[in-house]
Amino acid sequence: MSENPIAAKVRIRLAWPCAAFLLMSSLDRANVSFAATSMNAELGFTPAQYGFGAGILFVGFLAGQYPSVLLLQRVGMRAWLAACAILWGLASGAMAFIETHAQFYTLRVLIGIAEGGLAPGIVIYLSQFATERERATTFSLPMVAIPVSVVIGAPLSGWLMSQEATFGLSTWRFMFIAEALPTLVAGLVAALYFPRSPEEAAWLTPDERAWLARNAARSDTRKVRNDWRVLREPLVPLAGLLWFCLLSGSYGVIFWLPQVLSALTGHDLLAIGIIGALPWVGVALGIYFNAMHSDRTGERVWHVAAPALVAAVGVALAWVGGAGALALAALVVAGLALGAAQGAFWALPASYLTPAGFSVAVVAINTAGSAGGLVMPHLMGIARERSGGFAVPTLLVVTVMLLAALLVAAIHLRYRSRQKAAFSLTQK
Repeated sequence: MSENPIAAKVRIRLAWPCAAFLLMSSLDRANVSFAATSMNAELGFTPAQYGFGAGILFVGFLAGQYPSVLLLQRVGMRAWLAACAILWGLASGAMAFIETHAQFYTLRVLIGIAEGGLAPGIVIYLSQFATERERATTFSLPMVAIPVSVVIGAPLSGWLMSQEATFGLSTWRFMFIAEALPTLVAGLVAALYFPRSPEEAAWLTPDERAWLARNAARSDTRKVRNDWRVLREPLVPLAGLLWFCLLSGSYGVIFWLPQVLSALTGHDLLAIGIIGALPWVGVALGIYFNAMHSDRTGERVWHVAAPALVAAVGVALAWVGGAGALALAALVVAGLALGAAQGAFWALPASYLTPAGFSVAVVAINTAGSAGGLVMPHLMGIARERSGGFAVPTLLVVTVMLLAALLVAAIHLRYRSRQKAAFSLTQK
């Protein structure tokens, strides 16, 4: 049986709808960066307080990931995704009514709890439908949603923030409400849409369902199968630290780029939204095309290492270049490389993890990555407050991307020392 038609159906029916939910989650998570241009002054937030509030969301991320994945395994994709989307949509919309620091921090944590299991849950879910040859591309499609959310969300948020006050609300308050509503609608739709496993996919023929169940399943979300011994495998913490660095680079840019552009260019928020979207076009292209190339060649390690190094150089050149066209071009290249590194990443651990250990490893790796969202925005806020500019925060982003390249080199050395058969963890 041909694999290509089945893979095409999986991407259209599952990967792209999953991407839509990740798009909305990223938008509802990152729109605070635009709100900050007015919200900070209105509520009296210092840069460090804002950075702490932007990053504290990831306390909820860290706390919510494993319980969320357990819930997915028990109730199935439909009920789980509906509950997650409705909860984070309500919390994101409630950001419109904050008046104090405590309310800001509390709602950010709630958004993090609701969204915490989303990325690992989607990876675990799609792993049932993606064969080894198609895995990087299938996993990359939902990841494309994150930069696309910035490409769409940055101009949208900038446009909403540039409007007159609506219904007596500050523009940043109205923006939170307007951008939360699609999430609530999508949560209701999710309750009716997603099959639990290949056997329940009505859009596949009986033969296709049987073939996919035999050739793609990495875990069974109808059963809790958690082999904690996988955490003893050194490649799991190495991959977790690598994912921490890759996501730290993204979160550092997401939460501070609008303020950096405002300081460098002096443009209005709509113009900043449009300019700020350009690097994320590069991220989206990098994720998708590098993942496809990784699948085509079967090579995983250097598809992550080389782009991480290029991203570090691009971010540094963008800062040195100031506010001109060359600096913007360097930032787009940095985004392309950062996306490329992330797009090929998940196929790497998936290639050597057994189904029984897969869920635990994915949660552990993604938890480590989410810690980057907790640490990086706060560190950048402190660095900016103490240094008085964005040079030191930029250096932080460059440093974590260089570390990412070194970590991939370390993983490569460990891979090279093994027989090919040893890439799979075995049950003892």
